[in-house]
Amino acid sequence: MDAEMEKHTPLVTPVLVAGCFIILISFAIRASFGVFQIPIAEEFGWMRADFSLAIAIQNLAWGFGQPIFGALAERFGDRRAIFLGAIVYAAGLLLSSLAVTPAQHQWLEILVGFGIAGTGMGLIIAVVGRAASDEHRSMALAIATAAGSGGQIFGPPLAEWMLGFMPWQTVFVAFAAAILAVMVLLPFLRSDTDGTSAMTDESMGEILRAALRDPSYTLIFLGFFSCGYQLSFVTAHFPAFVTEMCGPIQTGGLLDGLGIRTTSALGAVAISLIGLANIGGTLLAGWLGKHYSKKYLLATIYALRTLVAAAFIMTPITPATVVLFSLAMGSLWLATIPLTSGLVAQIYGLRYMGTLYGIVFFSHQLGSFVGVWLGGRLYDITGDYTMVWWVGVGVGAFSALVHLPVNERPLGARLA
Repeated sequence: MDAEMEKHTPLVTPVLVAGCFIILISFAIRASFGVFQIPIAEEFGWMRADFSLAIAIQNLAWGFGQPIFGALAERFGDRRAIFLGAIVYAAGLLLSSLAVTPAQHQWLEILVGFGIAGTGMGLIIAVVGRAASDEHRSMALAIATAAGSGGQIFGPPLAEWMLGFMPWQTVFVAFAAAILAVMVLLPFLRSDTDGTSAMTDESMGEILRAALRDPSYTLIFLGFFSCGYQLSFVTAHFPAFVTEMCGPIQTGGLLDGLGIRTTSALGAVAISLIGLANIGGTLLAGWLGKHYSKKYLLATIYALRTLVAAAFIMTPITPATVVLFSLAMGSLWLATIPLTSGLVAQIYGLRYMGTLYGIVFFSHQLGSFVGVWLGGRLYDITGDYTMVWWVGVGVGAFSALVHLPVNERPLGARLA
């Protein structure tokens, strides 16, 4: 009977749709911060590392906040945790719009980071994962992850367009209003944390201790570092990198015909192209994760990212190579998220997926902190981003290798 019911369980549910919209808005805001690098630095005369450190702190706070919000969701309910995240997110954006010193921005980005943790993929994919059937879970996680790419498609160009006729402070206020407005969808995210208690009689502490003693959990944790490094470095610094390194847009060319006449516009559009390509890449990863080994898929994705980044930095930076890199890297961008979260659920179960994935995600955000901060720091020291790119190539190769020994069998079956 259970197998028959699962066979007819729909893939698209109100939980999935509502979760996708919340992720979309949350990620649109988060993905646009790189667009503010140059305007804020020029207004206040800051070094590139100053605002980079603020974004880096945001990513680190996101990492710290993820397991905290996961535990809050499992203790008090998903919707309450997400609503709290939206309040914190909006407060951070509003207060950041009033900041006039690097230190103020850096401290206030802690609030923004915690807000992203409460409204972003880490928490909501746990909700989606619990609501989905075993048959559809991998694909549902991929769809929710791809929604983040939807936000990345329109977030940076929207921010760039808004900056054309309003100050960056007003853009921050508008973003705060947007994250609060999307909370109207919360009633559709049913809080079925309590209903998952039947999945296991073990406490969170017991499951957590078992996971921390498992070498595979450590390997997954270590492997996620490079994902954060690569993604956050590109998100935070690629618009500025393209603006400064790319050759001029040729009059009458394809980009000019699309209305992309400046390298700053190309930098914003590049982030959107990454998001666009990532929709297909993430959905493909979700489908593959249903049929093939997740650890080998993750190793392949990290290896391909390494090759794409190395090829890009070794060739002349032109509008054409920027577009090609954006499409290639985009197809691999968030493909690791449904596979990594699905691997955690597969090995350790669904009951405490939010907390366990949140801890793994902290490694991702450590990588994000290093990628964003190191990008600004080495730029100020060397005058370009070359060294930071090569560090990303190295950590990507490390992640490709470290996933190979992961034991994908459920932990309970191994201990039985």
